Amino acid sequence: MFKRIRISPERYAQVTMVALIALVLIVFTGSAVRLTASGLGCPDWPKCYGGYVAPAQINAWIEYGNRLLTGFVGIAVIAASLLAFARRPYRWHLAVFGALLPLGVIGQAVLGAFVVEYDLPPELVIGHFLLSMVLIDAAFALFWCSRYDVGQRRFSSDTFGVWAVRALIPVGQFTIFLGTITTASGPHPGDHDKELVHRFDFKGADTLEWIAQRHATMAVIFAVSVLAVIFILRRQGGDQRAIRPLSVTFGLICLQIAVGITQWLLELPAAMVWVHVAIATLLWVSVLWSVATAGQIDKGRPTAS
Repeated sequence: MFKRIRISPERYAQVTMVALIALVLIVFTGSAVRLTASGLGCPDWPKCYGGYVAPAQINAWIEYGNRLLTGFVGIAVIAASLLAFARRPYRWHLAVFGALLPLGVIGQAVLGAFVVEYDLPPELVIGHFLLSMVLIDAAFALFWCSRYDVGQRRFSSDTFGVWAVRALIPVGQFTIFLGTITTASGPHPGDHDKELVHRFDFKGADTLEWIAQRHATMAVIFAVSVLAVIFILRRQGGDQRAIRPLSVTFGLICLQIAVGITQWLLELPAAMVWVHVAIATLLWVSVLWSVATAGQIDKGRPTAS
C-alpha cells in the first residue's frame, strides 16, 4: 500500500509540524485541567458521568475537552507515523521516530486513566507531564529531520560549541523537573468539589517554599548557562548558528523567572501558574531548537578553537 501512496518531503514535514503542535497543545490543556481543579471533573474514564457527552459543568467540560483533544493528537501522530512509510524518498530513521509517537500517546492514555482512577497522585501526574516532554522530544526530532534529505543537514566543526549547546539539555530537564515538584506541592493539586488530593509534604508546612527556592535557583543557573553558551559560540572560530534560538531560550527563561516571582508574590493564582507551565513547554521546544540548529559534529574537519 505504501508503495502506491507517495508523499513529498515538504508535505510530510507539514504533517509532522501538525503532530508537534498538537502535542504541545495537549500539554496546555492538560495543565489547565489540573490548575482549574478539573482533574476529577469526570470521575470515570473514558466516559464522563457514564456518558459520552460531558454534563453542563465547567470542570467536566475542561476535563472532557482535554480528552477530546487527545483524540485529535492520536490522529495527528498516527498520520505522522504511517505517512513516514509513504514519504519519498523513504528514510528509515523517520519511520523509527514516527513509531514512537503513537506508542507514547497510548502510554499517555493508559497513564491518564491511572491518574483518574487513583485520584491524581502527584507522582503519576508528574510522570504524565514528563512523558509529554518525551513525546515532544520525539515529535520535534521527527519534524526537524523530515525537513532534510541525506547530506542536506549542515555539519559543524565546532565540537566544543556543539557539546556546550547539548549540555543545556540536562540543565533544562532538571529545572523543569523541579518545577513539576513545585506545582505538586502547591495549592493547585487538581482536586474537584473539595475532594482531597494528596500533595507533596516531605518538608511539612515548609515543603512548597523549600522546593520553590531550589526551583528558582536552578532557573537562574539555567539562564546563566545559556548566556555562557552564547558567549562560547561567539568566540573566534565558533559556529554561531545556534545563537538565535539560544537568545530566544534566554529570553523565555527570563520571562519565566519574572512570571515565577510575580505568581509567588500574588500567592500562586491558577491563571499565572498555567502561564508558567505553558512557557516552560515552549522553553523546552526552544532548547530542542537550539540543539538541532547547532548541528551535527563533522569529525572529518578540524575543530574550531
